[in-house]
Amino acid sequence: MNLQTDDFALFGLTPQFAQDKAALNAQWKLLQAQAHPDKFAAQGAAAQRVAMQWSARINEAYRRLKDPLTRAAYLCELNGAPINAHSNTAMPASFLVQQIEWREALDDARTEAALEALLASVSAAKTDLLAECTQLLDVQRDFAAAVLPVRCLMFMDKFADDLNQRLDALAPLS
Repeated sequence: MNLQTDDFALFGLTPQFAQDKAALNAQWKLLQAQAHPDKFAAQGAAAQRVAMQWSARINEAYRRLKDPLTRAAYLCELNGAPINAHSNTAMPASFLVQQIEWREALDDARTEAALEALLASVSAAKTDLLAECTQLLDVQRDFAAAVLPVRCLMFMDKFADDLNQRLDALAPLS
């Protein structure tokens, strides 16, 4: 194996957005078992260091591949369409309006029910964007076109985190 190989090749997976979660988890466990530093204890410190590098690389790839959003961004970048989330914040006007509406609804929400309803709305929109990513990445193989929905999903994940923090703040302490 080569430390520089892409995550999909490392895991023996087809480079596509749709992935079998159980197969990914099983492959991660297999790779970790093969590269665990304790397995190389008798071979000396150098072999253990290499095994630790492999273990870290396997974990890094697993974290990237198991999350649909990071997997989509990674696929775009692998195929010459970097997300550039920090330097390119362009969004469709309709999504900007949706963001404003969600933020206003979050500001106005005073009950757990209102926050749960908002979270359901965001989750439904996220499901739609994930389906769009599947179409763009796996069917059309249009990685440049997938950049925009991936950036929208990044916002939605951040917003869902904010929503969950508000929900946690409302939860009574036990």
